[in-house]
Amino acid sequence: MEGKADIQQSVVKLVAAFEEHCQSCSLTREENEKDQQGRRGLSFKCLRSLRYKICEDNWRRPQGLGLEPGSQEPEEKKIALELLETEQAYVNRLHLLDQVFYTELMKEAKTGKTVPEEVVKMIFSNISSIYQFHAEFFLPELQKRMEDWNRNPRIGDVIQKLAPFLKMYGEYVKNFDKAVELITAWSEKSPPFQELIADIQKRKVCANLTLQHHMLEPVQRIPRYELLLKDYVRKLPPQSPDRGDAEKALEMIFMVAKHSNAAIAEMERLQNLWVVYQRLGLENDIVDPSNELIKEGPIQKISTRNNSTSEKYLFLFNNMLLYCVPKVIQVGAEFQVHLRMDVEGMKVRELKDTEFPHTFLVSGKQRTLELQARSAEEMNDWIKAFQDAIDRKEKRSETFKAAVHGLDTDTPALKTEELGRRAPQWVRDNLVTMCMRCKEPFNAITRRRHHCRACGYVVCARCSDYKAELQYDGNRPNRVCQECFIFLTGHTVLEDREGKYKGILEKGAAEVSSRSLLCSSLQLLDKNGKGGTRGWFVIPQDDPLVLYIYAAPQDVRAHTSIPLLGYQVRDMAQSESRHLFQLAQSRQVFTFMADTEELKQRWMKAMARSAAGITHPEEEEEDAGPCDEAE
Repeated sequence: MEGKADIQQSVVKLVAAFEEHCQSCSLTREENEKDQQGRRGLSFKCLRSLRYKICEDNWRRPQGLGLEPGSQEPEEKKIALELLETEQAYVNRLHLLDQVFYTELMKEAKTGKTVPEEVVKMIFSNISSIYQFHAEFFLPELQKRMEDWNRNPRIGDVIQKLAPFLKMYGEYVKNFDKAVELITAWSEKSPPFQELIADIQKRKVCANLTLQHHMLEPVQRIPRYELLLKDYVRKLPPQSPDRGDAEKALEMIFMVAKHSNAAIAEMERLQNLWVVYQRLGLENDIVDPSNELIKEGPIQKISTRNNSTSEKYLFLFNNMLLYCVPKVIQVGAEFQVHLRMDVEGMKVRELKDTEFPHTFLVSGKQRTLELQARSAEEMNDWIKAFQDAIDRKEKRSETFKAAVHGLDTDTPALKTEELGRRAPQWVRDNLVTMCMRCKEPFNAITRRRHHCRACGYVVCARCSDYKAELQYDGNRPNRVCQECFIFLTGHTVLEDREGKYKGILEKGAAEVSSRSLLCSSLQLLDKNGKGGTRGWFVIPQDDPLVLYIYAAPQDVRAHTSIPLLGYQVRDMAQSESRHLFQLAQSRQVFTFMADTEELKQRWMKAMARSAAGITHPEEEEEDAGPCDEAE
């Protein structure tokens, strides 16, 4: 049994065989274009393959490697040792990616001879943070625990403590497809870039594997943690002191893996959606990343005038139907959109037509269509797809009517039954930098601020392009936001953002601040330490190892976030008007300026705790409320 074979060889061979096959084929121009499209999608095919392959039995290396022959060590210890051994190998691979590939490519990029620095940063995403976390925290913690196994046989508490930081993999996974595309594109554009990568790949440490193969390692790692921890929990004796912590750790790893898989699925959905938009010519009123393609395919349109049929093509989305015709000369687009129909208010039913079998009727606000499928099965599939889209739309509209919430801020909110009956308290313009409905940033030209006269939210023109009669204003029509319009009138609208994936930054500043370890205004200085950006900074209680940065204290989405684990907090010389301190880690340095020396010391203390991984500070240390420094 090949016990010491590299655990990744099955995946490597699979991808290598695919690449070799693609390179060996002589393609015509048309086939070459299709090949390029296939290469763009290769990464997600790899990711799907990995997710299934990780579940196979032969993915695991034999347990007990490193133990003496005939050893009667407990099964749970063998699995713990396997986790440690694979973690050591994984850290070596991360070192290769960050300290060799990334460092050398960035060094050459700074000379201006290969590629722009930003391209190198986009290729490697947040690999430096991932490497830092595993090399300086996770691996050392596992090593110490295994050295002390006889006295304290447990690893669940270690994994439970550090598992929240594995969420940083979501960013890497989301960027993976783009990274592969950038490597391919710039290898063709820049021969020095390609030569440098090839030179590094020839080194012994690369084991004759390509950069893309090594970059797959972080994508595989989270599912492998889940697999090993499942086996560990299964092998634990019922009365083991580690059972409670291990089960909790497994639950946390499962959520991280789910988050990673969701990122893969979401990026694949966006990639497929973009291909559809390209086939439609990228029309501005159609392209929307929140859309979901439900079904597409050819159909026959029955003409009521001359009793004949003509070939059409349908794209059914969650909120609209695109009725298209194939273009004769396909330059720039494969189809031309003839009609756009809203799913809202749409109805579908089968027609009993002896002359045209397998027909069904789609009626909407814009038009009614008689359509013919090629078979009864195809007709039923279309009817089911239409009905599912209609039902989902109606369900969301009902949810809108019942889910009008008050402001999740310190501003007093109107109760639902008071909307339109009492004048609301308006949210001040300077407290938000983005629309409080769609979360798009405001600007002075194309997205200006407006107030909903019903709830008081600051919203953009698109989200407040509605009129509703308000009782407190003599039942005169007033500008209101979409949600208030739905509640006050009972009507539904086209825009449907319900169910949109809520990103890690989409936490309202006011809501997070009310449950924070510390929050206040700070200024983040630029590299020269002169100018900078003033914002609202929060360390939440439920995410105490991350610093969230908002542009304003009532924004509904954070501008960015900084994982604090592993950073060093540095004090800087004090002057009469500048109270400065820094966060530093490897090549990354952030310089902050507080309004007072007392506030500066509080931030340094809070950040130092988070950087050390302390998630539960002693209550006596909290000598003031979390947000008593708020504006």
